[in-house]
Amino acid sequence: MSTRLNHRSLLVLSLIATATAPVLAQEALPAPDMQTVVVTGTYAKNRRSADSESPIDVIGAKELQASGSTELASVLARVLPSMNFPRPSGADASDAVRPAQLRGLAPDQVLVLVNGKRRHSSAVINVNGTAGRGSAPVDLNAIPLSAIDHIEVLRDGASAQYGSDAIAGVVNIILKKGPKGGDVEIGYGEYDAGDGKQVTLKASGGFALGDKGWLRLAAEAADRDPTNRAGADTRDRDEPLYGQVTQRYGDSKTQPRNVLFNAQYQVGENTDLYAFGQYGTRDTESAATWRTALVTTGQPPRKEQRTPLFPNGFLPLQNSTSTDASLVVGLRGDYAGWRWDASVDHGRNRFELDIDNTVNQSLSANSPTHFHLGTLTNTQSVANFDLAREIPVAVFSGPLTVATGLEVRHEAYEIGAGDEASYAGSGAQGFAGFRPVNAGKNSRSNQSAYVNLEAQVTPKLSGALATRYEHYTDFGSTTSAKASARYAFNDRVSLRGTASSGFRAPSLAQQFYTITTTNFSVIGNQNVAVETGTFAVGSAAARALGAAPLKAEKARNYSIGLQLAPTRNFTTSVDVYRIFVDDRIALSANMTLPQTLRNVLAAQGVTVSAGRYFTNAIDTKTTGVDIVSTYRIDLAGRDRLDFTAAYNRNKTQVENVAANPALLSAYNVQLIDRQTVLRNTVGSPKDKLSLGADYTASRWNAHVQATNYGRFTVPQNNPANDQTYGRQWVLDVSGSVKLAQNWRVTAGVDNITDSYPDRTTSTANLNVNGIYPYSIWSPAGFNGRHYYARLNYSW
Repeated sequence: MSTRLNHRSLLVLSLIATATAPVLAQEALPAPDMQTVVVTGTYAKNRRSADSESPIDVIGAKELQASGSTELASVLARVLPSMNFPRPSGADASDAVRPAQLRGLAPDQVLVLVNGKRRHSSAVINVNGTAGRGSAPVDLNAIPLSAIDHIEVLRDGASAQYGSDAIAGVVNIILKKGPKGGDVEIGYGEYDAGDGKQVTLKASGGFALGDKGWLRLAAEAADRDPTNRAGADTRDRDEPLYGQVTQRYGDSKTQPRNVLFNAQYQVGENTDLYAFGQYGTRDTESAATWRTALVTTGQPPRKEQRTPLFPNGFLPLQNSTSTDASLVVGLRGDYAGWRWDASVDHGRNRFELDIDNTVNQSLSANSPTHFHLGTLTNTQSVANFDLAREIPVAVFSGPLTVATGLEVRHEAYEIGAGDEASYAGSGAQGFAGFRPVNAGKNSRSNQSAYVNLEAQVTPKLSGALATRYEHYTDFGSTTSAKASARYAFNDRVSLRGTASSGFRAPSLAQQFYTITTTNFSVIGNQNVAVETGTFAVGSAAARALGAAPLKAEKARNYSIGLQLAPTRNFTTSVDVYRIFVDDRIALSANMTLPQTLRNVLAAQGVTVSAGRYFTNAIDTKTTGVDIVSTYRIDLAGRDRLDFTAAYNRNKTQVENVAANPALLSAYNVQLIDRQTVLRNTVGSPKDKLSLGADYTASRWNAHVQATNYGRFTVPQNNPANDQTYGRQWVLDVSGSVKLAQNWRVTAGVDNITDSYPDRTTSTANLNVNGIYPYSIWSPAGFNGRHYYARLNYSW
């Protein structure tokens, strides 16, 4: 389907946006909320979202609670048409730490902040065939909803302001603050199919620390049962469980537990001490691929029992524990007209992986059925010092805001080996453990400095300039810059635009992740198990396959936006953008190796049939448009009716594919194959439309949201095996009633029409004779109708 954005299509989309009306608020809810003061993308005081030179979405606590989901990434994907959050299944660690995309770019091309401070990334890197393959982003679902006051999403490049990763945009999570108020909530949910039961407990509250400070605490716990939409296994009539559902295909079983605090205390006349931190764990049980009871061996072929330990076959279950710990401590105040902020920030994610209900085939009947596979740890430590002040400039209508600062960051990535039985011989089926040769710890540091200037140049024109210099100990230095402006023709019409350069440093996980696993690849239209080595870029094995050191991704962002506010209660914005990203890092194809290259690796002690590593693969161009329209009707008795229409459309094109290493070309092996390229360009929906309405009365409210997910394609190396999935509508409804002064009941149905995506049509697209009926790339998942209810007590 063509996604060309010409003048006519932009005009049509603009008319649609202005003729229709409001879902949950992209770019701030109706007019009164356009006065919301934002802190993301600006260092000026009292900057309103409506006055920003870049598009900023403000998502309040009400919007975060408007669906049955208790996961932050899922909630954001419902609220923001530019965000994509599929639900992988059968993708190893990606089932436990699922990536989200903004504007169709990679998940790790979005910077995540908490209270304006950089959040640490997950230790998990997505190496299987999912959206975001090759990325190691922040785990948004590790942050509890109960602690969040609101979220500001900057839909623009911001590397010149914040540093690495801010190519697609910035998600700034603002925590609840102050000593007053709190709530306790219990929630329950279940899918129409009778599975996926969820019980959630949340609590948050504030406390005064004398008359000079406050402390807020938040806690959240949930038990979520798995879902299963797998089809019956009809591949082999000789199987003991022929015709039964043997696979588990859907959401994993998860048990998150989180506590978080946010505090501030005045320690001087103009100085405050502040701190916030989190400790959380999430236990996840996800299913690998079903292992049949019988295997075919020998010549002539004959069927034999796979293992006497599981005579009927077995389903390996990957059990992981993801532990996040973070702490930020700082001082801020005013001195001689300067606002200053000094802080230290430490964050760590530790991902421990076990596997149960499986065997190591090499150990025969002596195999254990439980294995410790290893541990991944990602650590980040940051020190910041920031200064800002307003300086009167006679020729400007307002003061010039000057901001500058320094940052020092240290990162470390560590792989811990599993137990010997997990990797010996053929390794544990479902996921072979990390070997001692894979284990190790690597680190780097970087230093940066920035300058940011903002001013109201004339009563109608505002502008900003920013530049940032960074030096990394592993790949060198880079400089980013940004210019932005906004011109208000009058109170009803304004024009804004930005131009910037940016970058994303290759993560330590992308440079040093290494493991040997069994992957499934389509070979001759069959889903075949292949022993595959994922090699660190600098390893001897990767160099033997033509690897080169990773470079930073370089980006150029351009956007122009039109803002319309014909009345106090009606707003529309149209923002068109183009993002160039050069040297995009991707995980290479699963290269099936000829015998000569296998022998080269075997001489190093590496025995695999396929290999892969990270590489600067492609240059891309992403062109898109965001349209948001909000409308409020004030009714009698202070009731109101809010509407929102929000639309995103984007198209990513490949500008260049890196040359194939000569060493691989000599053996007719492709480092970057067709599937690797197209996953970056057609794997996410081309567009997404959200339409919604909220009725708010003094004691009750009701919410309706309809979302249309656009077409997407799951590519294969053989174009004849590509499958394009059609549009899907999802309708959500909810309502709440205030029972007394402090009690509120909420109930709702997500996907009330029980909509499912198109079915996967062929074995070449890994439907495995109907066992996997839906694509893990589906942006709306494939769980069907979901019911939920919550009881809340607040004070």
